[in-house]
Amino acid sequence: MFQPLSAGTPPPLPHPIDPALLCSPRLRLRQWTAADRAPFAALNADAAVMEHFPAPLDHAQSDAMADRIEVLIEQQGWGFWAAELLEGPGGAGTPSGAFLGFIGLHRPTAPLPFAPCVEIGWRIARPFWGRGLATEGARLALRLGFEALGLEEIVAFTAQRNRRSQAVMARLGMRESPAEAFEHPSVPEGHPVRPHLLYRLTRTAWRASRQAA
Repeated sequence: MFQPLSAGTPPPLPHPIDPALLCSPRLRLRQWTAADRAPFAALNADAAVMEHFPAPLDHAQSDAMADRIEVLIEQQGWGFWAAELLEGPGGAGTPSGAFLGFIGLHRPTAPLPFAPCVEIGWRIARPFWGRGLATEGARLALRLGFEALGLEEIVAFTAQRNRRSQAVMARLGMRESPAEAFEHPSVPEGHPVRPHLLYRLTRTAWRASRQAA
């Protein structure tokens, strides 16, 4: 659940990120451009993509979200990067450079019971589902978080009924913390996506999993 910086929060100092760390064999994470707004709006209007969020976004809401994400990356050097296809799984007619959605890291400002924290998150357009792209991009984000940013832990959370995202979290080596299941404060009471699950991954566990691979 994306939340912008709260009013009055001083922007963090930009953290330089080596662009080479933002590329995998099939995709690239990058700063947002004006050309991303239209496909992002289409993604956010897709009922299937937004099934586990309170509601789809209209074009203005989607643009405002992209604007906030772009500013955060400018301010701190990292965030929910735009994900761009380099090659491979797009299918016939899918060009290199196609906008996939976003993948990256974010510091939530909602009053979450486990805050402060840095979360990993993704939102991918439906034509690119089922090809492992969210997992591939999220692995880039984890490496950046633990190696370039020096984070001790990264969390992820999603609606209890969102099995697809939970499967990605498990593939990343994240572990559910059942005792920390919570009601997301930004979702209206009684809404079916308000109950959330929390997953955690420490730098120590991440390093151990890479050594064992």
